[in-house]
Amino acid sequence: MTSRSEPRLADAAEIAAEQGLTSARISQFSTGRTKNAAGQAFPEPVGKRGRARLWDHAEVMEWFAHRAPARLTEHVPPSLDPQTLLNAADASRYLGYKNPNQVTTFVRDHPGYFPEPDVVEEKGTAENPYRRQLWKVETLKAWMATRPGRGRRAGAKQAPPLPEASVDGDPDELLGASQAAALLGYKSLSSFSSSLSQGNLPLLQTTDGVAENAGRQNGRRRWTRRRILEQAAQRSRK
Repeated sequence: MTSRSEPRLADAAEIAAEQGLTSARISQFSTGRTKNAAGQAFPEPVGKRGRARLWDHAEVMEWFAHRAPARLTEHVPPSLDPQTLLNAADASRYLGYKNPNQVTTFVRDHPGYFPEPDVVEEKGTAENPYRRQLWKVETLKAWMATRPGRGRRAGAKQAPPLPEASVDGDPDELLGASQAAALLGYKSLSSFSSSLSQGNLPLLQTTDGVAENAGRQNGRRRWTRRRILEQAAQRSRK
């Protein structure tokens, strides 16, 4: 167990997930010693986990707290009725992203980072079904107000806690991303998801199944407890 005197360390993927950025962007901040609005250079790495650089989490959060406002934080969305439903492409534009696929990317690659759709429509045919996801304007506005990367503010929503996951259960039981994140020691689902998408969890690139009869979770990736624990053991050795 980490002592109180030891700083929490985080790699680029974990920092990126918390700030709503990419690992490449964090690396750019570090390599260029980018300065924030207070004139502070991005902190130097303090160690490594395998090939991944590690930073003092508290120092990085302090740097981001004084970061100059980004373009997205200055974006003013169009005036729409709060109950208006927008698809993923329209939601991306409403939020100020230049890439119309940004929301789709969030939902696919960063579970837990972006809000669940308010409406899911089953479309297509029995041979070629697809799902249309829609978000209310009021849902998007609420997310904008607490979007990671804007700094901590009183009243800001915190990421939901990860569920408890036991290492002693059935090794062949299929577990979801939130349980995998807990077993691997991540602080949030978004940190786990970002690390997975960056290739930092090679044993989990292969899935053991998908969720069925689970409502909005249908089709989500699942791994056996055995595979997750093998990845946890490999990660601890780095």
